[in-house]
This record gives sequence, structure tokens and C-alpha cells, in this order.
Amino acid sequence: MNLFGTVLTYTSPSANYRGESAENRAVIQKISLGRFEYAIISPEAMRNAIRETLAQLGLPCNRERAHDQDQLAVKFKDYPDHEQYADDFFMGWLIAAGKNDRKKIFEELEAKNRKTNMFAFKRDSVLRMNMAVSLNPYRHNSVFTQSPLDATPKDIKSCRNSDSSQLLHRETVFTAFQYPFALNLNDCKEKPEWTKTLLSAIGQLNNVAGNHARSYFEMSPASILIRLTPQLVAGYDNYGFQIEENGKHIFPEIIDGIQKSDYPGNEFYIGGKIVKDMDEPIFKSLSEKGVVLDRNPRRLLETINGELFRDS
Repeated sequence: MNLFGTVLTYTSPSANYRGESAENRAVIQKISLGRFEYAIISPEAMRNAIRETLAQLGLPCNRERAHDQDQLAVKFKDYPDHEQYADDFFMGWLIAAGKNDRKKIFEELEAKNRKTNMFAFKRDSVLRMNMAVSLNPYRHNSVFTQSPLDATPKDIKSCRNSDSSQLLHRETVFTAFQYPFALNLNDCKEKPEWTKTLLSAIGQLNNVAGNHARSYFEMSPASILIRLTPQLVAGYDNYGFQIEENGKHIFPEIIDGIQKSDYPGNEFYIGGKIVKDMDEPIFKSLSEKGVVLDRNPRRLLETINGELFRDS
């Protein structure tokens, strides 16, 4: 079985992910679609937040952010081990090591009583994700904030920053983001409880890095669509959430396709605001087709966790 999902966040003002600043202008990263540009958030930023959430939920993790550095930095507890660390299991790794470096690594592993014949310098990611894309296009909105003059006495050098006041220019967009993810459950069967915790982590995803972690924008689902299927592909548009004129978020392809028997309804789980906004006839029609519907996206993920590995 394979699990394919699309998460839609709540709509909020966002300036929480950006590239290099242009002078005092904080630039949101964007992608072009048709005539408009849309804000994006990288899967790497979300994966890092998932690592931190897995650790908060009690799973052992190998990598963590080193915040007190002069550049983006991480530190590891040990060499990668997918049996011991949940983030290594789901995220994979790559160690770029030449012949001499590999020999040294094997010597260190043997000193730690690690089996070198079981060690790999590369492991693919079990969790597949793609970038989060905003539903609303970027409209060239900006906000300005004033960075004050640092009047700290010059003899207190450790606290002194800028010598003059700065006007900070920050690009901003008011939007929801949607992003897909996928899991091959056969790859996860060695760690069923870890996999269930991973889905719970996605249901509570927050603190996605960006804007030096000052921005509060929840990446947890306001709405979520999940398909559990033996197919190797999702088979539907996994960026399918749209906005109607009344402001409702809809997933028109799935709703229409299940009603017309283009998709087997019993493979789908839909939860959150999209269910709250459904008209009664649509809710009834999808239920009759076997779709599991829940007004609470985190409760829906718990339902899915109950379905996973039940025959193993």
C-alpha cells in the first residue's frame, strides 16, 4: 500500500520563507504559474521542522539545528543509523566520503561495535515531499519595520549591533499553502509506531524555518486529503485545492471524480475545513461512495493510523 496526501494550511499573512535579502528588502521565494507569481516554501524547510516535531513527540533523532552559529548549521549525535534514529529512517542521508575517509569511518564504527557490513553511505528518503505553494498569487504587498539605532555604550561590545537605524522592507503575502507528501508503507513496516508518529507530526507541523524563525505560520492542515492505495502513483492532481468566489477551499477533481466513480471512494480520507464547508448532498454522496470524512484533520490522521499495518 502507498499513502499519498495533500495538506492545505489556514490562510494567514506570511513572510516566513525567503531567499537572500536585497539590501534591506526581504524577498519571498516565488515560482511562476501562468501570469502570476506564487510564494513557495521548500520541502527541506518542512522536513527540518518535521525532524524537530518528531523529537518533541519523543522519537530519537540524530540531527538537530545548531542555532548559535554565524550561518545555517546542524549537528549530529552519531553516524547515520536508520534503526536507531527516526529522522535517519524517514529522511535518509548522504555521506560524501572518499576512499581514505571511508576507511577512517569504518575504523570509528568498529570502535563503537557497529557492524560495518550493515552501514551505508547513502539512503533514500522514505518520506517524499514537494514544495508548498501559495493558493493566492503574490500581489507585491510589502510591510516596513524600523530597526532602531543601537545606543548601547561602546564598551559593551558583546551586545552592540547596528550603529544606525534601518528601515526594513519585507515582502508579504496573505495566503494558504498546499503541499503533497507520500509514503510507501512497505518501506515503513519495520517501524510502524514511528510511521504513526510521523503522520501525527504532519498533523501538528509548525515552526517551519524562515525569517530567522520570527514568523508564526502554522503548516499543519486546515484541510487534508489522503489516499491509501496499491497504486504506485497518487493518480490525482496533488496540488488540487482551489478557492471559490465565496472563499471556500475545494478540491474539485476529487469531489467530482469520486461522485462519477473515476476514483474508488473507499481509498480516500478527507478531513478539516473542506468537510466543514461541504454541502449536505455532497457530504452524503461521498459517504455513500465509502470516503471517510472528518471535520477534524488530526482526528482523521488518527483514524488512518488505526488502519495502517493492521494486518501485519
